[in-house]
Amino acid sequence: MPADVIVAGHIALDILPDMSALKPDEVVSAGKVFEIGRISYSTGGAVSNTGLALHRLGVDVVLQAAVGDDWVGRAIIDYLRGFDPRFGDCIQVVPHAASPYTVVIEPADHDRTLLTHTGVYDDFTLEDINLDLVAGGKLFHLGYPTLLPRLFADDGAALLDLLRVVKSLGVITSIDMSLPPPDSPSGRADWRKILGRCLPHIDIFVPSIEEIMFMLRPAYLARWGVDLQGALNAVYLADLADELIAMGAGIAGFKLGERGLFLRCAADRSRMAFLSSISQSADDWAGAQTWHPAFQVDVAGTTGAGDAAYAGLLAALIRGMEPEACARMACAVAACNIEAADATTGVRSWEATHARLASGWPTR
Repeated sequence: MPADVIVAGHIALDILPDMSALKPDEVVSAGKVFEIGRISYSTGGAVSNTGLALHRLGVDVVLQAAVGDDWVGRAIIDYLRGFDPRFGDCIQVVPHAASPYTVVIEPADHDRTLLTHTGVYDDFTLEDINLDLVAGGKLFHLGYPTLLPRLFADDGAALLDLLRVVKSLGVITSIDMSLPPPDSPSGRADWRKILGRCLPHIDIFVPSIEEIMFMLRPAYLARWGVDLQGALNAVYLADLADELIAMGAGIAGFKLGERGLFLRCAADRSRMAFLSSISQSADDWAGAQTWHPAFQVDVAGTTGAGDAAYAGLLAALIRGMEPEACARMACAVAACNIEAADATTGVRSWEATHARLASGWPTR
């Protein structure tokens, strides 16, 4: 089952109770009972969110993940097969293990809070990757090493091994992150050291601005707090991206939520040579910088928005689009995504997304 893009790593069952009638302070009111709406569910995590968004955008994709042998695992596989019967074929079922799940808490007029259990992913390593499938692809996207303890342990030794093996196969590497809780093992890991070791083997690295500042500039993140978006400017973003490029990344950038997407590329053409495997010119990308604002939409839910943005970026890159167009498509796919409460159903086809862009879709 060869594919252009292999998406591997974290997957979970997202459980989404409709809490739109609740105020944020009512969520933790002790001893109270509140009426809420119907519950919905979908698969979540990078494998599902980015993988299914790529599928909706017409990219040939394979999903590689692991679940436990419980009803949650069966629900994950059944849900994926609803999009394509093949999507369950590369999901490893681990005996006597618990499947990962996430409860999405999203009251009215408030960003979501995620309660997550990683389950079977406590032991996820290179051995869980089908390298034959990876070797047949063009791009390997790994989601959420922040939720894969064996990968970030020992200053990322296992993550480094995985990336070295994938790069040896001649495949482009892409990594997405999640924001670690500060008091968790992931939150206490030395991410500056991990990224310093791994970024020379990561061609595309576009975390959220909160994630990368937590890892590299926590003092600024603590200082700016809820005012982070207002404190950012082009000079600061370019400096932060240059830090990632100096550490070894090829394409570095940040998902900025309501402020869109920022990309900056290594000026060294030899570092950008990986683009030749997808018929892209290193000359078109070397030293490029672009920012695109978010599009105006009515927000139904923000779950999976960053994953959808990453899917839009990769889909445009695979199709040969230049940096500015890639950033534009990333913002467009993310905007479509947040028009639905779950992480996948809002994403439209490539053609429908392009038609919406051509109609004069206003930005924020």
